[in-house]
Amino acid sequence: MTVSLPRTAALGVIAALTLSACGAAPDNASTTADGKSAATATSAADFGGLAALVKAAKKEGTLNAIALPRDWANYGALIDGFEKKYGIKVAVENPDGSSQDEINAVTSRKGQGRAPDVLDLGSSFALSAAQQGLLAPYKVASYADIPAGQKDAQARWYNDYGGYISIGCDAKRVTTCPTTFADLLKPQYKGQVALNGNPTKSGSAFGGVWAAALASGGSFDDIQPGLDFFAELKKNGNYTPVESTPATVEKGETPISIDWDYLNAGYADEFRSKGVDWKVAVPRDGEFSQYYSQAVNKDAPHPAAARLWQEYLYSADGQNLWLEGYARPALMTAMDKAGTLDKTAAAKLPEVSGTPSFPTEDQQSKAKTVIGQGWAKAVSG
Repeated sequence: MTVSLPRTAALGVIAALTLSACGAAPDNASTTADGKSAATATSAADFGGLAALVKAAKKEGTLNAIALPRDWANYGALIDGFEKKYGIKVAVENPDGSSQDEINAVTSRKGQGRAPDVLDLGSSFALSAAQQGLLAPYKVASYADIPAGQKDAQARWYNDYGGYISIGCDAKRVTTCPTTFADLLKPQYKGQVALNGNPTKSGSAFGGVWAAALASGGSFDDIQPGLDFFAELKKNGNYTPVESTPATVEKGETPISIDWDYLNAGYADEFRSKGVDWKVAVPRDGEFSQYYSQAVNKDAPHPAAARLWQEYLYSADGQNLWLEGYARPALMTAMDKAGTLDKTAAAKLPEVSGTPSFPTEDQQSKAKTVIGQGWAKAVSG
């Protein structure tokens, strides 16, 4: 498998060749004979059933996705599986983009055929998109099984997969790999500690700052200690502004990377054949869990395909494919009870202790504001 860059690059660098250049999708492509429109359907049943949705989606023929690297949480297998099952082309633009890039694409391309149909956003960015009125309400068949705290009451977004912030380390370049945030402050790690992106744009980097806050006396209500931690890391020379990617790791530019455990665990598999001994630890002093969220663009040019993609992702097949990529799917508990969980893949997940808790919408919005106002100052100079 080819390792792509993480979802933190600037928007507009790469354009998928299969996206239409302009104009919206044909008016009749997503409407049934009795006049039901996929663009307003709030469930498959609302559109006449899954078979009707499949038929309309196949007629559209394309799904516009954005910021989905093939090596991120096993998205390559998910994309291939969807295309094989339904014969619908998944056109992925800017696979290395950030959550904010996704939102920017929705707002700047409204009414265009090349606008994203679906979004995979960091939790705080999903809240922002919903507040901006960009998302379409849609309940997948398994919506009721998604934990109440992990979905929007209006079904404009719901969690898809997640994990814990972890510390990845190149054991061949670093004598003793750090396993806690406290370790990262030690002088032996000068110029070696990186984030996967900028926390004002990237959900993974945002999570890294929040984990640092929890490790430094902060809470879901107070992310400021996380900013203070990185300011100290910058001051003592340990923080590097180079955004961590598989490429920077292989080159030795970012031998220590704060990132989601499923990404670091996946990279460990990828790097092994390249001679990199990549160790992964979930820091016990900053155990922060977060999920990404799935959503449909309210003005999706392929509304039936967008909704069918959601149904696929929240099926047992889709959820288990995320699990194979070391990510914890939102329906993991429900699937375990139903006997549909891939227990072999579940057993390979990085070890953690306790039951994860999650910040509320208000806490996420507040934290995003604090990060937006203070990040540049914290790591400048």
